[in-house]
Parts: sequence; structure tokens; C-alpha cells
Amino acid sequence: MAAPQAPVLDADGRKSKEISLSESVFAVEIKPHLVHEAVRAELNAQRAGTAATKSRGLVSGGRAKPWRQKGTGRARQGTVRAPHFAGGGHTFAKVPRTFVQKVNRKAQRAALRSALASHVQAGSFAVVDSAAFDAPSTKRARALVEAWGQSVPLVLVATDEEANLVKSFRNLERVAIVGPSELEVGAVVWARSLLVTEAALPLIQGRAG
Repeated sequence: MAAPQAPVLDADGRKSKEISLSESVFAVEIKPHLVHEAVRAELNAQRAGTAATKSRGLVSGGRAKPWRQKGTGRARQGTVRAPHFAGGGHTFAKVPRTFVQKVNRKAQRAALRSALASHVQAGSFAVVDSAAFDAPSTKRARALVEAWGQSVPLVLVATDEEANLVKSFRNLERVAIVGPSELEVGAVVWARSLLVTEAALPLIQGRAG
């Protein structure tokens, strides 16, 4: 089986050449269940888990019996902290918790490979030549995206050293820029198209391989 190919785009969005991709990363069998597990774990990890309410043991007041046991014609009560009183504690009160779900490292890498391979198979993956951006230019970045002809939202993976390219793309609507070490499965799934710089490509292959 031939190694998968990806177009290398110049500053005008035209294909200047093709580059070979790693078969072990971009030509693997897509496993949706692993992608789902990884995305769910990433979203749950972002949840604060700080919601909390007071139980009857935490609300103030209610130390004394509100009325005597007998003779009033009302039901007996021992404290106004009970849940059926206004201002009383909550039944099964919420407590701070963590939503973190553990995903094995091998499964996480397999999910990232599946998400990347799906873009390659769909033709929505390309490599951009960062050397073509010798100065920041949002206009040229917009022209590149339009000439490429892929849908947004778009994720651009670039290194910290490629400042001109990052500054060119960061003002575009529905374009997210991430570093190779920060690329998550959820971002790859969210993106309709994926752009990677030539410098970031081997780093991504190293993470997912």
C-alpha cells in the first residue's frame, strides 16, 4: 500500500508539491469508539466540578425544636433545617467532584491517529509552507484558505517559532491555532479542515505514532 500523500500549499493556497505522510499515523483504520472516548474525556476534564449546595447539616439555625411535640395540632418537627422548610438544607446535596475520566495512553494515541486519518481520507488535510509568510499578513492567510477551498472551522497546527504564520491566521474567524504538543482529539474532530506546518508535522507524527 502506497504511503498517503498531502498537498503542500504556498502562500496563495496553490499546491506546490506533495509530501508523503507516515502510514502508521495517517493510514490507520479509523476507530470511532476510541475517538468518542477520547473526546468525552477531554470535555469532562474541562468541567470545574465545583457545584455545591448545603445539606441539612450545613445550613445555619434550627438548633431548637420549632414547636412543642404535642398539643399544637401540627405535625411534629425537630428542626427547621429539614428539606421541606424554606431555607432548609437540600436532600442529597451536591458536593464538589471531579469529572476526570482516565483514558489509556495507547487508546489516546489511537484516537488521535484515527482523527488525523479521517481528515486525510476526506481530503481536508494539507501542509502549509510557513517560509512563504515572511511577514504577518491576514489578507494572505484569508486568500490561502479561500483558494484551498475547504470548509471552516479550521485548525492550524504551528510551532512557536513560526510567529509570522501564527499572526497571519489568528485574526481569521473560525480558525483555531494550536501547538503540536497541545493538539487534542477534540480539536481535530471539531475542525472541518486541518492545516499543519512542515515543522509541526514530524512532531505530530511523533505524538501519535
